Amino acid sequence: MCNACVINNVKSSMLSRRDFFRRSAAVGIAATAAGAISARPALAQSTGTVTDLTWALDGDFPTFDGLPGIMFEEDKTFDPDGYKIWKVTFFEHSGTHIDAPLHFSEDGTSVDELDPSSLVCPLCIIDIKSKAADDPNAMLEPEDIEAFISANGDIPEGACVAMNSGWADKMGEEGYRNDADGNFTFPGFAKSATDMLSEMGVAAIGVDTLSLDPGNSADFAVHYSWLPSGHYGIENLANLDQLPATGATLFVGAPKHKGGTGGPARILALT
Repeated sequence: MCNACVINNVKSSMLSRRDFFRRSAAVGIAATAAGAISARPALAQSTGTVTDLTWALDGDFPTFDGLPGIMFEEDKTFDPDGYKIWKVTFFEHSGTHIDAPLHFSEDGTSVDELDPSSLVCPLCIIDIKSKAADDPNAMLEPEDIEAFISANGDIPEGACVAMNSGWADKMGEEGYRNDADGNFTFPGFAKSATDMLSEMGVAAIGVDTLSLDPGNSADFAVHYSWLPSGHYGIENLANLDQLPATGATLFVGAPKHKGGTGGPARILALT
């Protein structure tokens, strides 16, 4: 499906599902807040190691529409001003960034309205690298969650569940975004998996790819269900391989511009 067709489909679906989202958002937000509060005892007992899960953002960073996600313009320079300031223009969904509920729900929570208690949470990392090696549009599915729980124990309420597909190794290559024919190609979550995580009281999901949905998605099913229900997402995570499957506490440095649908964020993990 062409980019324009995808965008038109998004707009059409957003309008037709508006009433559903309005009803479900209030319930989802309340559940997320409750989960975040109950997750406090599950936060890591830190040894003081901080891992940066954030890519540095420049004009070459891959974006969904292929356009530069950030632009710099010199406003002040050391000569003649004696100090330096950049004027920075960026698109909200660039680099390592937050997807707030408002991104896919007209009445959803904006990024400045996210509950702060949901931005400090236990981190659980589900590895699907072997699946992604065989299928570049692989999805994290319910059976992956069940296998993770069998190996690591229950996922705490209020947690962020991150998909580690190994896609970070492709950063700087065309293959991070496209296949050889120019089609979007990268792993993501299956809606069945995010539905399951929502029932568990998970607060957020994260991916090491461009989108919460896999590259070949034509309907943005995860965006359309996960975000409007009051949850948030994180895209383009880095360095997940440096962390254990469980035991880290995530600090989500979400931006706080009023009415924002998301934005570049500094994401840190403490172990």
